[in-house]
Amino acid sequence: MKLKNLVIASAMLFAGVAHAQSSVTLYGLIDTSLVYVNNAKSATSGQNSSQFLENSGSLNTSRWGLRGNEDLGGGLSAVFDLENGFNGANGTLKNGGDLFGRQAWVGLSSNQYGTVTLGRQYDAINDYLEQMSAPGSWGGNLASHPYDNDNLDNDMRLNNAVKFSSLSYGGFKAGAMYAFSGQPGGAGNNNAYSLGASYGNGPFSLAAAYTQVNRSTVTANATGAVSTGDGDYLTEGGKQQIYGVGARYQFDDKSSISAVYTHSVTYNVTGLYLASGAVTGSSLKFDNFEINGRYFVLPDFSLSLAYTYTMGALAGAGDKSADPHWNQFVAQADYLFSRSTDVYIETVYQRVGSTNGNSVFNAQDYNMSASAGNSQVVAAFGLRHRF
Repeated sequence: MKLKNLVIASAMLFAGVAHAQSSVTLYGLIDTSLVYVNNAKSATSGQNSSQFLENSGSLNTSRWGLRGNEDLGGGLSAVFDLENGFNGANGTLKNGGDLFGRQAWVGLSSNQYGTVTLGRQYDAINDYLEQMSAPGSWGGNLASHPYDNDNLDNDMRLNNAVKFSSLSYGGFKAGAMYAFSGQPGGAGNNNAYSLGASYGNGPFSLAAAYTQVNRSTVTANATGAVSTGDGDYLTEGGKQQIYGVGARYQFDDKSSISAVYTHSVTYNVTGLYLASGAVTGSSLKFDNFEINGRYFVLPDFSLSLAYTYTMGALAGAGDKSADPHWNQFVAQADYLFSRSTDVYIETVYQRVGSTNGNSVFNAQDYNMSASAGNSQVVAAFGLRHRF
């Protein structure tokens, strides 16, 4: 009997120690807004009309997740993150219905070297560069560049990925990842790799990143690095490349200014994320030039502005070939009720030129209804809560 009690006590002690060395955190965000869209193409007449709607995720996609850490000793920890995206206006799942469509990874973290993770993850554009941009910081989804062509709004995740992220050394950190195709005999069909680095010294920060997705135009591989089944692709077709650089200067606790340049290209393109029509051609290119700034008028009230000029080029599309260009302005006012809850007003004006009559390039802000013409205004009044 004494031996039995000793075994039970030892098991309870071990469980208590293990629990003390581990942690699991439930976290999330809900962002829901009332939105006005002008020049929205009517489903019945095909002409421009006004649209009023309730929208989930005007700035940040609503999500919840589980994040965990277990101390393995010797400066090594096991880590994981499972993150679900959902629509706060109607309760449906995002990411094509995937349970953990935003993130699903496990890894090992060393306090001497860095972290290695495996699973469905964000690329280096997200890890190092996007924070310099309006869509990747304060502006969110509505501030994304046309079709989120450069992934600064992190709409593309990479499946089957192995990623290394270094510690910060004197303000410098870097990372690399490789995502497997998983196709028998087709290791180069829908695999991907990504590299990135950033440096911060006092008020000044720099970042650069590169991502490449390799795809066959002959044999599709929908379950490779970039999944087409859950809507988390930016383009469809052949090889896709994205790279960019950014810089930020933090004047003080109240104000900052950033500049970002990105380039993206897809060869033998057959599809474009969020586009209102079909896109095919030998190549589709975008060059984005953004400048943005934020100023805290009060500790809990900020004003932000951004301007982006985007040059596009669709080649090899016959009479649909075009060299469109976009001018996009974003303005935001944000008030913090607390560290967890804020209310915002964000307005976006977009104007497109040189479309060659190709309606797929009509004005369209993120996932709002496309315009029947070359301009569109979107205004969102939203409430956001983090937990």
